[in-house]
Amino acid sequence: MDLVPLIDLVGEPHTALIGGLVLGLAFGIFAQRSQYCTRSAVLSAMGEGDLKPLATWAAGFAAAILAVQLLLGGDLINVDETRFFSTAQSLSGAIIGGLLFGVGMVLARGCVSRLLVLGASGNLRGVFSIAVVAITALATYSGVLVPLRDGIGSLWSTAAIGGNDLLAHAGLDRWAGIVLGAALAAIALAVALRARVSIWRLSGGALVGLTVAAGWYFTWQLSTQVFDPIQAESLSFIRPLATTGELALEGGFGGLDQGVLLGAIIGAFVAALVAGEFRIATFAEPGTPSIWRYTAGSVLMGFGGILAVGCTIGAGLTGGSVLAISSLAGLGSMITGGALAHLALRSRSADPAASVGIIPAE
Repeated sequence: MDLVPLIDLVGEPHTALIGGLVLGLAFGIFAQRSQYCTRSAVLSAMGEGDLKPLATWAAGFAAAILAVQLLLGGDLINVDETRFFSTAQSLSGAIIGGLLFGVGMVLARGCVSRLLVLGASGNLRGVFSIAVVAITALATYSGVLVPLRDGIGSLWSTAAIGGNDLLAHAGLDRWAGIVLGAALAAIALAVALRARVSIWRLSGGALVGLTVAAGWYFTWQLSTQVFDPIQAESLSFIRPLATTGELALEGGFGGLDQGVLLGAIIGAFVAALVAGEFRIATFAEPGTPSIWRYTAGSVLMGFGGILAVGCTIGAGLTGGSVLAISSLAGLGSMITGGALAHLALRSRSADPAASVGIIPAE
């Protein structure tokens, strides 16, 4: 991928912005059409409703790992100097932040990326939740919550276990990552067959994962062609929300993060509009939980996501696809936190059968 002509034409920051915009557009379209949602997948795995949300999520997770591991195996990208492996990552932050994030995504009825897609589709509860997440994420990223973040994050890091590379710890070569990705893809396909999910929804989930792989490829290519060194990266949504707020306060210029954020919003909006699914939804609708529940969940996701260095996409798919231990630990904690929160909510319900009604991320 020769990016030099584009870099010469618009400059390095604008090239990153354009690349992020394209990636975000693709993500927004695929996520909206497939209803990609980690929270719904967790509930699906717990027996709430059918297996379609789990099959869709599993397809994206498997596709991200398999595609990125193939890119690494073919020497098409290199992640040694990325944030996941060039510096020690916080395991305490991943675990504690992941648990908080998981609880938050159940309380707010959707993780950050899903709420962003819902907001772009007309759901004002999603818009409100994203605003609260952004404010909390900014406070945790560079504001008043930094001391608390650093205090928790410094408790235990990957330096204590000798690194963040899962394959290195297992003493395995790159081929093992490819085999793992293929095995996960086979499992995802088996779940999809059992769930009888449509080929279009399954493909949409897989394309979400491939968008993450495309993000790694684009940013790696960009890192090798720019004058000022940058780190390869891929999609995330909790960091872009924080950095966009920071740029707004400082009057700075956006880059990849802002492109991804804007692209995802536009992509989801267009997809919802074309599919006839754009609909204004408010807190006044029957059966909607209290605004305070959404607020609490959004605050937990904003703080927990920055603490875990990523949301279910940034840590779960982007970090998970390169088999970073901290990211996989974070994703596992998000799933655990979500499951525990759902069990707690279900135990408080007067009608156990009503728990099924909270599956839609709305």
